[in-house]
Amino acid sequence: MTTAKAATEQSEAAFLPLTVLNKRADFLRAARARRVPCEGFLLQGRQRAPGEAEGIRVGFTCSKKVGNAVARNRAKRRLREIARLVLPDMGVDGWDYVLIGRAEKTAWREFTDLQSDLRRALAKIHGTQP
Repeated sequence: MTTAKAATEQSEAAFLPLTVLNKRADFLRAARARRVPCEGFLLQGRQRAPGEAEGIRVGFTCSKKVGNAVARNRAKRRLREIARLVLPDMGVDGWDYVLIGRAEKTAWREFTDLQSDLRRALAKIHGTQP
């Protein structure tokens, strides 16, 4: 029975909508919360208050240090895709996540390495990994 319950919870998590953060205040709240540095990016995460919106929310940002507009957009596209693939499985309902691109890393790092970075960072931010 426990495996059936776990499978149901995992399948429900896969259908949680990923909402994109747009407001500056949401990014600033995430900046004051937990952060986990990775090789390819920096992950910031915060648990929202009980009265706030439901679901998993995610934001993406890259400063001009990442490069010109082409490099920044490439980095953000890659971050969006790893979030789309990983967060429904490993993200927690009621949390905000912000992925910040790194100069000369996010746009050119192997895609599978970026995915494993995000998995490791999520495990660390939620305390499931020491």
